[in-house]
Amino acid sequence: GTAKLFGIRLMSNFNNPYFSRDIAEFWRRWHISLTTWFRDYVYIPLGGSRAGKWKIVRNTFVIFLVSGIWHGANWTFPAWGAYHAILFLPLILLGINRKHTNQVAAFTDADGNNRLLALPTWREAMQMLLTFFLVVPGWIIFRAETITQAWEYICGICQSSLLQAPAIPDMKLFLPLPIVLATLCIIEWINRSKEHGLAVGTWSTGARTTICAYILLLLFLFGNQPQTFIYFQF
Repeated sequence: GTAKLFGIRLMSNFNNPYFSRDIAEFWRRWHISLTTWFRDYVYIPLGGSRAGKWKIVRNTFVIFLVSGIWHGANWTFPAWGAYHAILFLPLILLGINRKHTNQVAAFTDADGNNRLLALPTWREAMQMLLTFFLVVPGWIIFRAETITQAWEYICGICQSSLLQAPAIPDMKLFLPLPIVLATLCIIEWINRSKEHGLAVGTWSTGARTTICAYILLLLFLFGNQPQTFIYFQF
């Protein structure tokens, strides 16, 4: 897909990756410019998907390891790549790595038009939830300083304290967060087939005004807490 920025048509770099139903679909939606480059200049020259199944497995591990090394000279990055390659492995062996190429929660009507459903099926909802929980440990590995630190984080998460309510120092700051996250997720879900999540040009004037006011409120509440975009370091 593409998106327009200042009148210039650009490649859409992220296409709602957290609405993916498996890891293969996640990587078709995540950092599309980078994954396309690795596909064209590493994966396909190695034989791509036209080789035997075990060579496809080899090519998949190579492309993820190279992608990890591209992100930095730290063992955590190739470990992150190997983790995703392992997640890919069952899909390749079962031949279902190209299963989900259509839009999630959509159907084709009698006239051949693609229609979006208001909600995903239970199966799709569980698939998206599973994919999310598989991706998250990879981000722990990605952001950790060392493999040992990543392992300690993961072990800490898996302790019984996971089921206990966290200690919240300032409840006034915490309470708006679930509402903010839910609202943004709903907006992105409604616009999942559009160029970007905030493509609300076809919405009613009242809805657009509400969204703009909501974004301004978020900027007012959280705009004084700058965060460096992670990809600036690569």
